[in-house]
Amino acid sequence: MTDDRPFNILLTSVGRRVELVRIFKRALESLDVSGKVVAIDADPLAPALRLADTPLLVPLIVDEQYVPTLLDICRREQIAFVFPLIDPDVLLLARHRRQFEQIGTRVTGMTREPIETARDKWQTMKFVRGLGLPAPRSWLPEDVTASEMDYPLFIKPRWGSSSQHTYRVESAREMEFFLDRVPDPIIQELLPGPEYTTDVTCDPEGEILAVVSRRRITTRDGEVARGVTLYDPIVTAHCVTMAKAMGAVGPICIQTMFKDGVAHVTEFNARFGGGFPLSVAAGINAVELFIARAVGRDVEVPPLDGYRCGVYMTRFDESFFLSEDERGNIPRYRP
Repeated sequence: MTDDRPFNILLTSVGRRVELVRIFKRALESLDVSGKVVAIDADPLAPALRLADTPLLVPLIVDEQYVPTLLDICRREQIAFVFPLIDPDVLLLARHRRQFEQIGTRVTGMTREPIETARDKWQTMKFVRGLGLPAPRSWLPEDVTASEMDYPLFIKPRWGSSSQHTYRVESAREMEFFLDRVPDPIIQELLPGPEYTTDVTCDPEGEILAVVSRRRITTRDGEVARGVTLYDPIVTAHCVTMAKAMGAVGPICIQTMFKDGVAHVTEFNARFGGGFPLSVAAGINAVELFIARAVGRDVEVPPLDGYRCGVYMTRFDESFFLSEDERGNIPRYRP
């Protein structure tokens, strides 16, 4: 892509990602790139819709018209790249990647196979170990006898997100209790932490542009509420290995947790992490780097440790107040 074409981007399921919409808009302005941010959601009260250049209401992800609607939006709005922001979108759009490419739109993330792997926490562990990286010891329910396990352990859904139904297990009695209540559980050794999230961004050809790590201090609904940037060369090396193996384009986020001083890779997702704005605040605006590369400009890739450590983020709620008319002023997209 060159500078003579508008660089229009689509953010799906924007929800509360107000900061991310602002980052994209500021990046286009800073680079003096002609383009706009199109944002979609099924909820007219999704706060981030209020900041988009073109906000649109679309069907729910489970609706059979969801993908055809996105394809039509990309065609009409001349979308260059789609950035899925939640895990269900990531998988669904990967399955339809070729349809988007046929109309000149690229979907960021990874190919379908590693995305399927990321969704399945059991396969994730096998994938990580296959790369020679540390991963927590893991078991499926049929492979364990509660009374014979060493506690404490950790249990979570094999297919899950947003830290839902995740529990520390202290005894065989608790294990039996949670095995009946956690959907499709996977059992893992307990990693006491700390927990790092690393934002990795690759350019349209898969070259790594930025790797920024942050430690979670507190979370809310599975997303970081307070965090701080730091640099660990081993964690960074693990994340570089992961990104290259997955053939990533655009943003991915990788979770690592420590035990006895060893960083274990626990999860990865082909999307922006919830705390991505902290990476930008630390001096690495990966959105700017990605857009510059995508429009054909020369970009000097910063060193892997080229961001500020010790930058803290503490989040707060901000509100939009709308009248009934204002609530309904975001158009529902109609093909």
